Amino acid sequence: MASHDEPDYRIPQGGGVPWRDLGREETHRPEERDIRITDIKTMAIAGNFTWGIVKVETDAGVYGLGETFRAEAALDMAGRMGIDLEGENPLDIDRITELLNQRYTGCGRIGQAAFTAIETACWDIKGKILDAPVYELLGGKYRDEIKIYCDTHAGESLGEAGSHDPKEIYTPESYARAAREVVDEGFDALKFDLDVPTHADTDTANRRMDNEAITHKVSLVEAVRDEIGYDIDLGMDLHWNFTSETAVRLGKKLEPFDLAWLEDPVPPERFESQQYVREKLNLPVLGGENLVTAAEFNKAASQGIMDIAAPDINKCGGLWEFRKIAMICDLYGIPIASHNISSPLGTIAGAHISAAIPNFIAMEWHSRDVPWWNDLAIRTHGSGPILEDGYIDVPEGPGLGVELDPDIAERYLTDDSELII
Repeated sequence: MASHDEPDYRIPQGGGVPWRDLGREETHRPEERDIRITDIKTMAIAGNFTWGIVKVETDAGVYGLGETFRAEAALDMAGRMGIDLEGENPLDIDRITELLNQRYTGCGRIGQAAFTAIETACWDIKGKILDAPVYELLGGKYRDEIKIYCDTHAGESLGEAGSHDPKEIYTPESYARAAREVVDEGFDALKFDLDVPTHADTDTANRRMDNEAITHKVSLVEAVRDEIGYDIDLGMDLHWNFTSETAVRLGKKLEPFDLAWLEDPVPPERFESQQYVREKLNLPVLGGENLVTAAEFNKAASQGIMDIAAPDINKCGGLWEFRKIAMICDLYGIPIASHNISSPLGTIAGAHISAAIPNFIAMEWHSRDVPWWNDLAIRTHGSGPILEDGYIDVPEGPGLGVELDPDIAERYLTDDSELII
């Protein structure tokens, strides 16, 4: 708390006390639930991405964990938010999120990712205090298992290919081989990046593929389907890289392969372009990982830019905001295939909300190349790996139902981080 000799930096300086002050430290509950936030700590773990872990501590000896989308700037901001939250009751999740929105909206998506982690940590605390798994607090359970689709990468190394020609690196054979491996590991849904280089003299700045590039992309998809058949859900990701003209030309040639979706064909802010692509193609278009609020998804859904929505677990504003997004999408008949590049912690948070919404179809897993991914988190109720045979059993322990293994977390901390668990 600021002293009488210095300003209280939780209140914006220069403009007086805000009319809508959502910080209400005087709220009370029965003693067992009258708890207060005492500190917010952060650490970063070096996985295939930098995983930002946030710990919210309380005066009840109970703490909660959450994860940011990527770590760098979002983790720094999450730590700074402690000045706003010290003394607040972490059970007031909706009000706390509104408070952070009020004070950090100007920080854009970095702020959204930061308080996504804090909000998730508060759900973890709430579940522990009430002795219930988070999915129960989010509305209950539609499903016991969460279907995972594997983000799959393929391509030869330069040494294996013996060439610098992209077409001899990103080959149909390498895509088919990777697809077979993933299916044999138990997955019945997977996705590949299709925005890979084709030939060295391509002008990528203009976002357009020529016929040679399109033929190459089609050959990759055809090889995968020939290898794994049509009973496996198969998505293809374009990472917002192309013109609407190229996306339509490519998409038309991919229609015979019965894709589960074509992801982000055009830049995310170009709603009219994405709407045009969706209307021209007879295959599902997936989008939304760059949208971060229910309001943005409402606008996108109402303009008809996607057949399947992909809100990101750890940057959309939190589990309650995710639930609002799912509800809006459901009103438009849009299912959810959530974007997720997180550690087991963020993935488990996604599993809880995925269990609690009706229109969930699959959640992404992006860590096939991290052999210790399953070992980083430990179930607090029952046993077994977090992810097995392409599915996650929703944890039944209080809160998120997992804790991070301190030895593994410490081993893979980034150089500038200290262990907080």
